[in-house]
Amino acid sequence: MSIPVSLRGDFTASQLRALARKTKDGPQARRLLALAAIYDGATRTEAARIGGVTLQIIRDWVMRFNARGAAGLLDGKSPGQPSRLNDVQRQAIVRMIESGPIPAIHGVVRWRLIDLSQWIYEEFRITVAKQTLSRELRVMGYRKLSARPRHHAQAEGAIEDFKKSSQRAWMKSRAKTQSMSAR
Repeated sequence: MSIPVSLRGDFTASQLRALARKTKDGPQARRLLALAAIYDGATRTEAARIGGVTLQIIRDWVMRFNARGAAGLLDGKSPGQPSRLNDVQRQAIVRMIESGPIPAIHGVVRWRLIDLSQWIYEEFRITVAKQTLSRELRVMGYRKLSARPRHHAQAEGAIEDFKKSSQRAWMKSRAKTQSMSAR
C-alpha cells in the first residue's frame, strides 16, 4: 500500500466548506467537500464515497488542488484540435480578402467561403472546410455577409427612382361614397 499524497497546509476543512458554499460550480463544490473530509481525518476511501468517484480520481483532485488551489478543481475547457492555419497564412488571407478577387484570375467577382477555401488549398495545400474557415474569419473580425456588388458607374439616386411605392393599407372606396351620397 502506498502513502497518500498529503494536502496543502494553507487550507482547513472549514475554509474548503466555505468555498464550496460560495461557488456556483456544482462539480467543484463536490470536489471541495470531498477534500474537506480528508482534512477532517476521513480516509481517501470515504472521501471517494462522498465525491462519488474512485480513489485514483481523489488522488488526481489532491494533485490539482495542491498545484493550483481551489481553481484547480474547476473543469477546464478542452483545448480541441489545433488550427490548421498559422499567423502568416491568416495574414495572407486577410490581404486577399481586402484586395478582393480578380475575376480573370480567380474566376469569381466576390469571395465566398468555398472560393477562399479553394484559394487556400491552391496557395498552401491545406484543406479547410467551409465551417472551419467561417469560424476562422469570424475570429479575425469578418462576417459571412457581403455587400451586393455595385456597378462602378451607378448614379447615387438611380435606384430610388425605380423603387415601387406601396399604397396605403386602406382607402375609402369611391363607389361606396358615391352610392351613399345618391341615397
